[in-house]
Amino acid sequence: MSTAGKVIKCKAAVLWEANKPFSIEEVEVAPPKEHEVRIKIMATGICRSDDHVISGALVMPFPIILGHEAAGVVESVGQGVTSVKPGDKVIPLFVPQCGECKTCLNTKGNLCSKTDLGTSAGRMPDGTTRFTCKGKEVYHFLGTSTFTEYTVVHESAVAKIDPAAPPEKVCLIGCGFSTGYGAALQTAKVEPGSTCAVFGLGGVGLSVVMGCKAAGASRIIAVDINKDKFAKAQQLGATDCINPRDFKKPIHEVLIEMTGGGVDYSFEVIGHKDTMTAALACCQCNYGVSVIVGVPPTAQNITFDPMLLFTGRSWKGSVFGGWKSKDAVPKLVADYMKKTFVLDPLITHTLPWTKINEGFDLLRTGKSIRSVLTF
Repeated sequence: MSTAGKVIKCKAAVLWEANKPFSIEEVEVAPPKEHEVRIKIMATGICRSDDHVISGALVMPFPIILGHEAAGVVESVGQGVTSVKPGDKVIPLFVPQCGECKTCLNTKGNLCSKTDLGTSAGRMPDGTTRFTCKGKEVYHFLGTSTFTEYTVVHESAVAKIDPAAPPEKVCLIGCGFSTGYGAALQTAKVEPGSTCAVFGLGGVGLSVVMGCKAAGASRIIAVDINKDKFAKAQQLGATDCINPRDFKKPIHEVLIEMTGGGVDYSFEVIGHKDTMTAALACCQCNYGVSVIVGVPPTAQNITFDPMLLFTGRSWKGSVFGGWKSKDAVPKLVADYMKKTFVLDPLITHTLPWTKINEGFDLLRTGKSIRSVLTF
């Protein structure tokens, strides 16, 4: 019996309020409207950005269905959808690619104006939601909402991928891996022989390490206060691992000394303002480039000495690794299938999706790199 055009009742992990566990609820998922796609989720990763909403660091409306790193299969499509059809294997895109806005039309940009990032709207582009639970409307997260058996996304926010790709691995290409790998290759454009420092060795930070290595960096210094992450960082390409707690002096001074004047490229992959400033300060004073990759907390400002920039350093941000999502995601999946890069070392836990609260506990206690929930 076809479900196309009908409301689907299914299970989802609903977050009713901040600082509370997820609640597995029955939700109604409306059929896709014009230019929308309804997806059956097969696997979804747990990312720190989801946890930022739970803690209140990233302000969103409640109740909400979080999740933005996933892979699934198209269940049905709305009118006018041409890029995917029912049965296609896909990855939802939290940074869409409409192909028409100013950023999409610029070769240098990738942050499509249709993104929900930074707006905290929690709705589809037409201003409504596709989820209801117990008679209440439930908000979307970053236009994706993947902690549910079925979700609805706009056509500009979905990429068709190789049907043979394993969803429980390639879901990482929907956020964590692409974000880190691209920050090194696309945003910083790390060159062969250069020196890099990576602050934060979660799933995204380790993907930055992989990107620096793929770009041919000769020295990759991994920085984290959790020494348990060092072995994995070295396995993926880090040449040095340092713990700021082992030093009496500020970490940027340690890095400047280690490298004889600062690194060529630094990456902040935590989302803390003090490490953002340290990452800027540790790169070479005239031609060093520092990239902010971690999501900054809402309503916090950085204070820093402008001389850090006056001498010539560049400070950049990177969203989704600088990739134009709809174009890049299928290619990254193809590269994974060709074994250009590995994803297995990033995935430390695979759990049934109903154990979502356990997955978040593993993240908060520093026991996991990436946990993948399977449906």
